[in-house]
Amino acid sequence: MPSTDDEFIALDGVEKVFDVRRKTGFLRRERRQVRAVDSLTFTVPRGEMVGYIGPNGAGKSTTIKMLTGILTPSAGRLRVAGIDPSRERARLAHRMGVVFGQRTTLWWDLPLIDSYRLMRRMYRIPDERYAANLARCVDLLELGDLLDVPVRQLSLGQRMRGDIAAALLHDPEVLYLDEPTIGLDIVSKVKVRGFLRELNAQLGTTVLLTTHDLTDIEQLCRRVMVIDHGRLMYDGELDGLHRAGGAAAERTLVVDFERELPPLDLGPELELDIGEGVRVVKVDGVRQWLAFPAGRSAAPLVARIAERYPLVDLSVREPDIESVIARMYARDTPVAP
Repeated sequence: MPSTDDEFIALDGVEKVFDVRRKTGFLRRERRQVRAVDSLTFTVPRGEMVGYIGPNGAGKSTTIKMLTGILTPSAGRLRVAGIDPSRERARLAHRMGVVFGQRTTLWWDLPLIDSYRLMRRMYRIPDERYAANLARCVDLLELGDLLDVPVRQLSLGQRMRGDIAAALLHDPEVLYLDEPTIGLDIVSKVKVRGFLRELNAQLGTTVLLTTHDLTDIEQLCRRVMVIDHGRLMYDGELDGLHRAGGAAAERTLVVDFERELPPLDLGPELELDIGEGVRVVKVDGVRQWLAFPAGRSAAPLVARIAERYPLVDLSVREPDIESVIARMYARDTPVAP
């Protein structure tokens, strides 16, 4: 069945159940079923960059493996670009790229450039296209000094950059990224994120990103899906995920003063402006952190501080995504965006 741009990736009631056997006695083994993915339904339009997050064991990697054809769903229907991945894996391979943070697609004992040359032959990439793609990746991912280095001698961060380049040499229409910034320093993370943004904007590559570094999600994705125990708990915009914490969610006002001050005493009259729940949560030299309800404006609080204290700088931080997700897991029920 052909795909539409609105349903480039489409899952409908997809499940994955594993049979697990464990030893219960000298000659006894118990067999039980583990449901890794449970009635998963969602679509991803062509060209969208989506964050796919959840705790360890939530079903993220299992989903990616079904999308790439490595695993076959136990039930439900799954299509990528109109292709059933498990039945036409070889055909789909030419249209997708995959990066697994803890595993490499590079040849361990060969120089990095030799891995790329082998991939050019495997994917039958035309010489001109291969040269252009390699040059772009080498430049943006800063791989020039690493091309003649055997893969086994690369650091984890260097290998990750090498793997990202390898996944893009054949111009895939969809890219699955599993922990793409693992092992990277701050500067390298910024470069990789910029590279992925450019890839998505210029080439329209569809990207499904799983990561424990939620800064990756915040800086790359407008849409985020949260999965837990194989079920989709949230699917919507990143801003909506912040609001999903409800009344328990808090924003943080970070204030820098001209001199060190004791924890601020803003007075009971502040409650008339912003309501209850404003409190100082941390003091470090001239900087103080104040928490206040996420659903309320920071303006009255900022005005009161500026009126009473020698203010130098301030910023407002949105609720921590990890905290919101933790509350979502505690509820164990899907949250509407």
